[in-house]
Amino acid sequence: MSALICGSLAYDTIMVFQDQFKNHILPDKVHILNVSFLVPRMRREFGGCAGNIAYNLKLLGGDPIPMATVGQDFGPYRAWFQQQGIRLDHVKVLDDLYTAQAFVTTDLDNNQITAFHPGAMMRSHENHVRDVQGVTFGIVAPDGREAMLQNAREFAELGVPFIFDPGQAMPLFSSEEFRNFIELADYVVVNDYESNLLQERTGWNEQQIARKVRAYITTHGPRGSVIHTADGIHPIPPAHERRITDPTGCGDAYRAGLIFGLMRGYDLPTCGRMASLMGALKVEHPGTQNQRFTYAEFADQFRQQFGYALP
Repeated sequence: MSALICGSLAYDTIMVFQDQFKNHILPDKVHILNVSFLVPRMRREFGGCAGNIAYNLKLLGGDPIPMATVGQDFGPYRAWFQQQGIRLDHVKVLDDLYTAQAFVTTDLDNNQITAFHPGAMMRSHENHVRDVQGVTFGIVAPDGREAMLQNAREFAELGVPFIFDPGQAMPLFSSEEFRNFIELADYVVVNDYESNLLQERTGWNEQQIARKVRAYITTHGPRGSVIHTADGIHPIPPAHERRITDPTGCGDAYRAGLIFGLMRGYDLPTCGRMASLMGALKVEHPGTQNQRFTYAEFADQFRQQFGYALP
């Protein structure tokens, strides 16, 4: 059983400024802002929603197929995914563009200044869900606007169940388009802020959204998550991490756990707990694709954390 992971593949260049931005930005001079920050610490990570979800799903033993457009600089990412055994059949290289990338500068107060270059991601609509064979589940994760609209429509036309995950693409769509996404999708996953925004944009409350899909899932960070269905609510407790290193990518890890459980027909409370544990295991490591474990280790952690064994 293969899952088609539609979304971005990107490089994240993360830099640390050993001071506070506020000491170097004069509030009354922002109209003529011209500052430079020395960043002696820098790392480059493999990222993007499709990449992160695919990596985590592969850790669980799933068969993810990322679908994205990338640029001429994709070589190191390609080698990394080939090393992990992740298929790249539907990753399209555009030689005249760069792969999407974020340049993040963080100060000592954990404030961030980010520049995002979408690059090849803006042509992700050149890929089509309908061209992928053998897919039994999918996710429409943050990507180019036209690609997200197209992918949702094609999943629905093919009868392939899928998750709609708007994430940072929330500003791209109108109220009517959000309502259409929800009516096409089988599952919707958002964080608590995005949930409030989605309700405001659609004019539908949580219960109304839940009645239009199989499940409406809202994450609440360290407070766990909530799965809303037409029949009721399933509160999902948080899994407990051994240490907090870096929360970046926890949402993508959560979605991978959810996909894995749903594809295997597990009940929603179990799927939610699997997702919660995936997020906790990710937060223990820096970056988005540096955690490593076997499925047996994951299943053992699940039993210890939640008091019962996975099916």
